[in-house]
Amino acid sequence: MPAPSAISITPATRTASIDVRDPGFYKNPLATYAALHAQCPSFFWEEQQQWYFAGYDQVNSLLRDRRFGRQILHVATREELNLPEPKPHLADFDRLEAHSLLELEPPAHTRLRTLVNRAFVSRQIEQLKPEIAALSHSLIDGFEKDGQVELLKTYAEIVPVTVIARMLGVPLDMAPKLLDWSHRMVKMYVFNPSLETEHDANRASAEFADYLKGIIDWKRQNPADDLLTHMITTEKDGERLSDDELISTAVLLLNAGHEATVHQLGNAVRTLLETGTSVKDVFSSDTATERTIEETMRYAAPLHIFQRYALSDIELDDGISLKKGDKIGLLLGAANVDPKKFSDPLSFQPERNEGAHVSFGAGVHFCIGAPLARLELKLSLPILFERLPGLRLAAEPQVKDSYHFHGLERLDLAW
Repeated sequence: MPAPSAISITPATRTASIDVRDPGFYKNPLATYAALHAQCPSFFWEEQQQWYFAGYDQVNSLLRDRRFGRQILHVATREELNLPEPKPHLADFDRLEAHSLLELEPPAHTRLRTLVNRAFVSRQIEQLKPEIAALSHSLIDGFEKDGQVELLKTYAEIVPVTVIARMLGVPLDMAPKLLDWSHRMVKMYVFNPSLETEHDANRASAEFADYLKGIIDWKRQNPADDLLTHMITTEKDGERLSDDELISTAVLLLNAGHEATVHQLGNAVRTLLETGTSVKDVFSSDTATERTIEETMRYAAPLHIFQRYALSDIELDDGISLKKGDKIGLLLGAANVDPKKFSDPLSFQPERNEGAHVSFGAGVHFCIGAPLARLELKLSLPILFERLPGLRLAAEPQVKDSYHFHGLERLDLAW
């Protein structure tokens, strides 16, 4: 597969130039990944001015390497690392990030994750099966007679946001607003967000936090059998979560609890239809269904980059030297198509059984919601194809013009 025009690789210096705004890249990054694997799986990305890693073994290892962390200011000062001061217009966004489970390191991460983890273990999640199945069927009831549908707004978004809102105990009529806040906030996770994006993400953060503070205050007086009440009342070593921790955790769970699953559901439907896969075969049993879900996550991952800080000066085995505070990029989507790990990696093989992908990450930051995401996909995908025989693409899928989150803007289907 020839390298796309978006990338230029110089193997001798282990450098690469990649234009993330080139549609040839963000619409199909797999071609770029194939070029990187062939020539330079560890490379210095010129535009981003940091080292990136595309190989499966290296990404998997670095995700688990405790010499790297999601934050750096717990081991160094801004002055020491010559980091800029926080932007005042991002104060509300940064406040949520400061207490986010995704951004913390042990022991703070361990304490917070322990308080939340009970709700996301597989035996708890399995109890949601009837609810997820009923929701999937009821949504399809609403558009089945039409013969066509835009799937993201009517199905892919609604299933995960409804489920996570119910788990947390947030009113379901707030789902549209939750989606709006979330969409505006996650735009911050692209390369070099615009000033307008920053201001809008900060407004969304402030509105989201204010709303959740009201919900939390109400639940303190009106406890219920939901995850927010559990987080409010549960103690570990005599400590409870602070209001800031409660709000940040709820925001993270609401955002992460649906954002990636929306992308993955859309990516999976697109992949199955574009590859002409026999859905009767791939959903013929629990084992077949599970392997199909895992293969869609390997082949069309919803999240392609995860970043880490070097917590000290580090010399990696392949001769790359890092200074304390240097950031590295781990290309999850590229690791999933490494030919050293997966045979014929650029082909979609629903029966594949060659080991785990890294779409959920690895190590202490392995996705806490993985059991929930897998269950939602395992139920909502087969139900969709079973209810709508002859399902087909009604138009070319519209891919989001972003890179970190790899998903669709629009998916029009007919049957």
